[in-house]
Amino acid sequence: MNHQLIEQPKELTSEHIQGLCDLLMDCVEGGASVGFMSPFTHDRAFEFWSRVGQAMAAGKRALLIARDEQGICGTVQLILDLPENQPHRADLAKMLVHRRARRQGLGADLMRTAESLARDCGKTLLVLDAVTNGDAARLYERLDWVRVGDIPNFALMPDGAPCSTTCYYRNLSESVADEQLDGKT
Repeated sequence: MNHQLIEQPKELTSEHIQGLCDLLMDCVEGGASVGFMSPFTHDRAFEFWSRVGQAMAAGKRALLIARDEQGICGTVQLILDLPENQPHRADLAKMLVHRRARRQGLGADLMRTAESLARDCGKTLLVLDAVTNGDAARLYERLDWVRVGDIPNFALMPDGAPCSTTCYYRNLSESVADEQLDGKT
């Protein structure tokens, strides 16, 4: 794999934001349905990552970043600021891998690291959604996330075409028990 270790910055520097803007723009330009429409501008990416930085500073989000020799090539977020009746869970969001770094195991590494970080934050349940039958959905299923169901016409692709989304969850307390059992055999 060409990426370096995954880091968890406590705050976003201007260097982080520039690299994250480039990453997000690459994903949207590549057709990823991650909440943004084409044409997608650097200014919109900058606004988004600035808000993420503010949420991190307030303890509402955690962010993981992966780098390769060309810069930031992957990221994933944990949304920790949920209603008071859901202190045990987090939403996993904006799992992005640059097109140059795909199919090298980075997505799986980011997911495993996010799961570990969630456990460290006291979370026992993670939820996420992904474009139905897309690359990310296939990754989540390979990593044993549980498919809950599909919602037709849930969002739009960057070009405006409607797409379905699939909801997934991961019970982290079960995965810890499974890992402990695997280690004992």
